Amino acid sequence: MAGGVKNLGSFFRDVVKEMKRVSWPSRKELTRYTWVVIGTVAFISVFFFIVDYGISTLLRFLN
Repeated sequence: MAGGVKNLGSFFRDVVKEMKRVSWPSRKELTRYTWVVIGTVAFISVFFFIVDYGISTLLRFLN
């Protein structure tokens, strides 16, 4: 049990070391990336809405 706690402490120390090595984006880059994600999600949502509407209309026409 004590070995598990010791390993857990070592794990968290290693996590802190790795987090210090991470190259974090600047505020400007983060804002740009956020807008790219929002735009992509909006585009894909509209695309699938149009495809779904088209397929639904086609199936209603065939019935």
